[in-house]
Amino acid sequence: MPKGYIIGEVHLTNPGEAFAEYREKVQATLDPFGGRFLARGGEVSLLEGEAPAGRPVIIEFESPEQAMQWYNSPAYQAILPLRLRNATTRVTCAAGV
Repeated sequence: MPKGYIIGEVHLTNPGEAFAEYREKVQATLDPFGGRFLARGGEVSLLEGEAPAGRPVIIEFESPEQAMQWYNSPAYQAILPLRLRNATTRVTCAAGV
């Protein structure tokens, strides 16, 4: 079974307390689904194409189904508005090989 990856590009528009609250709470929503961060911010070197609009985030799960279960979980949906109000994002779910 292929692994599942949530791949995000996060551009903070309001890096204040509300986004800090999201960052503090997100790990607890990942734990029941076995999600783990592979990348969370950090420096990006552009190799080809257009520069990303924000910081990279990559979260690995045992399967794409688990990734989607996490994203749609009540625990994650409860904190999602904190991110949506304070950042513009592009988020996808991809299957590994």
